[in-house]
Amino acid sequence: MRDIKKTFFSENKNVQTEYNERKKKLNIMKQKGFIFPNNFQPNFTTKIIQKKYNFLNKQQLENIKIFVKIAGRIINKRIMGKASFFTIKDIRYTIQLYLKEETISLNLYQDYINNWDIGDIIGAEGILFKTNTNELTIRCTTLILLNKSIYPLPDKFHGLINKEIKYRKRYIDLIANDDQFKIFEKRFQIIQFIRKFMIQKNFLEVETPMLHNIPGGANARPFSTYHNVLNKKMYLRISPELYLKRLIIGGFSRIFEINRSFRNEGISNKHNPEFTMMEIYQSYATYKDMMRLIEVLFKNIALKINKTDVVNYQDYSFNFNEKFEKLSIKNAILKFNPEIHVSELDNLKSIKKIASTLDINIEPTWSIEKIQIEIFEKNTEKKIIQPTFITEYPIDVSPLSRKTNNNHKITERFELFIHGMEIANGFSELNDFEDQKIRFKKQLKNKTTKNYETHNFYDHEYVTALKYGLPPTAGLGIGIDRLVMLLTNSKNIRDVILFPALRSFEL
Repeated sequence: MRDIKKTFFSENKNVQTEYNERKKKLNIMKQKGFIFPNNFQPNFTTKIIQKKYNFLNKQQLENIKIFVKIAGRIINKRIMGKASFFTIKDIRYTIQLYLKEETISLNLYQDYINNWDIGDIIGAEGILFKTNTNELTIRCTTLILLNKSIYPLPDKFHGLINKEIKYRKRYIDLIANDDQFKIFEKRFQIIQFIRKFMIQKNFLEVETPMLHNIPGGANARPFSTYHNVLNKKMYLRISPELYLKRLIIGGFSRIFEINRSFRNEGISNKHNPEFTMMEIYQSYATYKDMMRLIEVLFKNIALKINKTDVVNYQDYSFNFNEKFEKLSIKNAILKFNPEIHVSELDNLKSIKKIASTLDINIEPTWSIEKIQIEIFEKNTEKKIIQPTFITEYPIDVSPLSRKTNNNHKITERFELFIHGMEIANGFSELNDFEDQKIRFKKQLKNKTTKNYETHNFYDHEYVTALKYGLPPTAGLGIGIDRLVMLLTNSKNIRDVILFPALRSFEL
């Protein structure tokens, strides 16, 4: 943190002189009557102008005289006596402006334009033409300053490089770094496509509360708050699951919610305490239907967003047009750890020894299946590179999942891993209210002060809802942030979240 402060304030000293100069210019303009206009309305964007008219040659543009009205931020300027060139940028596209003293009022040219700086926002009106170098340009008849940038922008050749400053001052990052802007543009295109895809599959988008009386639906530490009027402690949701399943009980059949959830846990390149996920529930479906839905969804997202079903991430390629591999937890451990023998995973004494070598602290109540999942999480999941469904999760860590018909120690549950990251979690829902009651009570009994992620509440209302009958149902949760990481080849989750959680430090 000290290095961040040193970097920032050293850079800040370098720009202080320019800040003072710009502030002085603004004060002079205000004394001459400048106000911050709010009545300038462009009739074009630079993207539309470039797309619609850039194919025309110089003579064609001269013949048809296209009038445009546009606004943007100055990113380059060349003042050459009685003629000047500006380059402005709106969104992430640019266009050149050309102005001459004889076509602009002398007062404006001498008293104002010379005081405009890189970063200022201006409005321009004029006729399109092409220069001798074939650059599409606006011959301006009117220019107006809409707002002045008092702080200078980062150096155009180096951009904004310091990661911490990029995250803390994202607005500068978006102005200075086109590649970063494209990532966020793509993020929201992904979300829009997912929403459209789900609606086309006859799923209804719904909303559930973000403030919960009881944190539930996942094993995670919640953020707590207090409602003054209700005079009670409440929690930011860690998952919308239990509310969404109430809607299935109420008669909805296919529903989804793209939601923000909150978990009061660690921060890393794969974790942010506030994150975006999508949860899907479908009655009369199983966890296998959810696996098929993921494969179709991911293939279609890749084709729509990246124009190919092959996704390149870091040093690997993933073909989303192929069936994803399926492995049980036990088989995944064996596949990625050839030194471990199958007999060792089924013997309590042997598996405890394996866990000990991995520094896993085993509790006396743990079953063989529970130890297997601990070994998988500690040692194996990070080794899974190609898209893989991991199945046969033990009941010990799946309190809301239906047990398999032939083995009541494991559940009809899967998690999808790509490049060592969990991307999705789905299962056939537990709809036996008595079994659910037993599992909730078992969690409370096994609750320890160290294991803060285990549920600390018995959700009576959810159990009551189950007594009215939850149809056979399957559910699925997809981590949107991690999916965006894959599709934009971003190594850090903070690069795909506009305003990630950071340690306190005011810049």
